[in-house]
Amino acid sequence: MAKIPVRIPPSLCLKCRGGKMLCGLSYCPVSIVDKVKKVYTFKGNSISGSSPPSLFVGRYGYPKINIYPATPPFTGDTSYIEDESQWLSQNLNDFLSNRLSLLRGGIKIEASKASDPDYRLQEIQISSLSSNPVDVEMTVEKSFKNDIMLDENITPMGPSSPLKSIKFGNYHIDNRIEKIYYDKDLKAGNGIINLYEKGMGINNISKALSSGSLGTGKKRKIVPTRWSITATDKAISDKLVDEIKDYQEIDEFQVYIRETSGNLFIAVLSPGQWMFEWGESWFPGSTWNSFGDAVEVELDYEGYYGRKTYPEIGGCYYSSRLGVAEKYKKLKRTGSAMLWREIYPGFNIPVGVWFVRENVRELFNGKPVKFDNLNNAINYVSKFTKVDIKRWKAKSNNMKYLVSNLDNY
Repeated sequence: MAKIPVRIPPSLCLKCRGGKMLCGLSYCPVSIVDKVKKVYTFKGNSISGSSPPSLFVGRYGYPKINIYPATPPFTGDTSYIEDESQWLSQNLNDFLSNRLSLLRGGIKIEASKASDPDYRLQEIQISSLSSNPVDVEMTVEKSFKNDIMLDENITPMGPSSPLKSIKFGNYHIDNRIEKIYYDKDLKAGNGIINLYEKGMGINNISKALSSGSLGTGKKRKIVPTRWSITATDKAISDKLVDEIKDYQEIDEFQVYIRETSGNLFIAVLSPGQWMFEWGESWFPGSTWNSFGDAVEVELDYEGYYGRKTYPEIGGCYYSSRLGVAEKYKKLKRTGSAMLWREIYPGFNIPVGVWFVRENVRELFNGKPVKFDNLNNAINYVSKFTKVDIKRWKAKSNNMKYLVSNLDNY
């Protein structure tokens, strides 16, 4: 690990999460390459490969930003590299190796160019929407930098270099999105919902938004990947939450537990109107508590009418909110939801909000333990948490409300 000149307070890391450089350093000492045991290396300026397909859009300098079509330097069925449904089943080192093999060729472009794309941008857009791996021949201007993407919100990607030329072949636009791509009267939000209801994964929907392939014609914009992921999670979960508010309330307390990959995921669904909270506890030696000596706990929440500000806890708030909204939609019921996550020492590489979304979905695929009162449900949860349950209860907004308003506490 690189030597740092100061001891960074964990509370600052939690607020920053590598995105704001609040510590004053020119790099994030948490996200540096040294933490990755295996980094895919490539020498040369010409790459031929099968792109899953992959695309990344940077946010720095917006609205003049970099768009990066990406490919691994090998051919074959590479769809697994972009298929979020397969990521949880992969060993973390294998997952990172696969994702970091994606070499990015960067083009500087105005975000508004999506409304009237030239031939090159249109090819990047359409190829990124392909339902099968795309043949890519790419030449970059100089050797790839060691600037791999390790970020709290973005799925890891390999190094980049300015793009000199690129050719695409053998792509076929996904038929679920083809009509939407050419529909210049459909708003981006409606396009997101349309694709979700057709069964398209969040990763592919956010990629379509990011490439500037959604929205009304003159308002189409290329959207930084970091923003497009959260926008997709939020748009879909907003729609689902509006629907489930009209359902009958659940009449019991349901507890879901998932222990995996240095993490503990907990959900407590309770009778009552819609309320939601997402809490995280970062142990010393975990990603955003690399320099502390005590557990850091943070939590964000919303009541029945939602929230007006962006949650300080970041994009994982909406990724987890999507998972619980999907569960209530499946149950055709409504209620409140407390979701807590504990992150243990050794889990110290940011891999993106997909990790939260897919683990919450898997959490709700499990069988719940049911209780007739909140106190018994929380006592059961305390058997699994390493954070003192009193601390979780003190931090929880839902707990305060439920204890004050439920007769069966």
